[in-house]
Amino acid sequence: IAPLKVAEKWPFQRVEERFERIPEPVQRRIVYWSFPRSEREICMYSSFNTGAEDPAAAPGGADT
Repeated sequence: IAPLKVAEKWPFQRVEERFERIPEPVQRRIVYWSFPRSEREICMYSSFNTGAEDPAAAPGGADT
């Protein structure tokens, strides 16, 4: 249950940075619980777009 609670609150990168040694089985469970479960969440995260590809949509806009 601990890996589930960690995955709910912290990104895995933060866990790696904060703790010096994490047993491999615990790492696997944290990563497992870090991924979305529902089809709706998977679609939402897979289609996430910041608009950075379009210079006009980036913060500050295009050069004029």
